[in-house]
Amino acid sequence: MKRDMKKNRPKNLNLLTIRLPINAVVSIMHRASGVVLFCLLPVLLLVMSFSLSGEANYSRVVVMLDYWLLKLILIAFSWPFFHHFYAGLRHLAQDVHWMHGLSQARLSGRLLIGLDVISVLYFAWLIW
Repeated sequence: MKRDMKKNRPKNLNLLTIRLPINAVVSIMHRASGVVLFCLLPVLLLVMSFSLSGEANYSRVVVMLDYWLLKLILIAFSWPFFHHFYAGLRHLAQDVHWMHGLSQARLSGRLLIGLDVISVLYFAWLIW
């Protein structure tokens, strides 16, 4: 009987048609943002080391931060920071059983994405 059920199950091989729940999307984005932040860490440390090595080098870094392309790159890389921060707070809240139900988790996932968008837009407004 089990073999007959297994054969009759529909197969969806097109992964683009699968609609993930908001909690899964937030979890995947949290992991991806952690990877991006980990990969950015050496670059950030290098720039910080360069800027702290002397007054002239600090001035060069400040001048570089005035270019529009670098501002766009900073805005793009602010998303992983904000998302990882807010998702980490969400996970900590869920660890203490706050907003732990399914409907509450969906709400907190939507709020998290909204906070990401608001924070990135505010950061873009600040540095532009």
